Amino acid sequence: MILIKLGGSVITDKSQFKKFDNERAKRLCREIAESGKPVIIVHGAGSFGHVLAKKYSIQNGLVNRDQIPAAAQVHHDAMELGLLMTQTLINSGIPAASVAPGSCFVMEDGRIVPDNLEAIKSLYDMGIMPVTFGDVVMDRVNGFGIVSGDQMMEIMADIYKPERVIFVSDIDGLYTANPKTNPDAELIPEFDTETLKDVSSESNVDDVTGGVRGKMEAMLRICDEGRDCVLVNGTVPGRLLSLLRGEDVVCTVARM
Repeated sequence: MILIKLGGSVITDKSQFKKFDNERAKRLCREIAESGKPVIIVHGAGSFGHVLAKKYSIQNGLVNRDQIPAAAQVHHDAMELGLLMTQTLINSGIPAASVAPGSCFVMEDGRIVPDNLEAIKSLYDMGIMPVTFGDVVMDRVNGFGIVSGDQMMEIMADIYKPERVIFVSDIDGLYTANPKTNPDAELIPEFDTETLKDVSSESNVDDVTGGVRGKMEAMLRICDEGRDCVLVNGTVPGRLLSLLRGEDVVCTVARM
């Protein structure tokens, strides 16, 4: 089984509030279906989550009562995106069900903790793809917090033990600097912990869940001697399909 993270940057326009990229999402789902590979999908919240979450500092926990309506709205919007994604998968021929992280996990002082995994495990066992995402989750210490899609990737990798993990973003891979603003940025085909120390973590959009550096650190924690972790550009048609087929593509691979 292959675990795939569809980043918020590829399924939404992160510069516009709640802007779902329907055409790109449809193409990516078609590529996954066409590959014939068994997969599980996690997706980012993109513009459905980060804008309000940042404005009201939801990631910092419950500080004042004014945050409560915003936390509820962020959760609602993340659920809305989850339903859009599962409908797109179903239309592509993949049985899928959206699973809110708060139905299976809680947080404890910012750390995600499994609470009831029976339902999410049963979905996959019967042939329905569980699709989960970045969302607001209740925190035993802080009231609530944000669990990112990258954090969900880590815990889903621990639950399902995938043979390969793929992060789909809007860049070709990891660069020495932000390739969107620096023409001299160079692609790094492979990286490890030492490489990451020298890499810029610039970001041009609102992101309350760690940005580029957080993603790279999550990839390093997920990969092991028997499993690589790949960052690939989902804005290029056919690239995800080629990667799923085992073909060589432009990407960055995390190594231990």
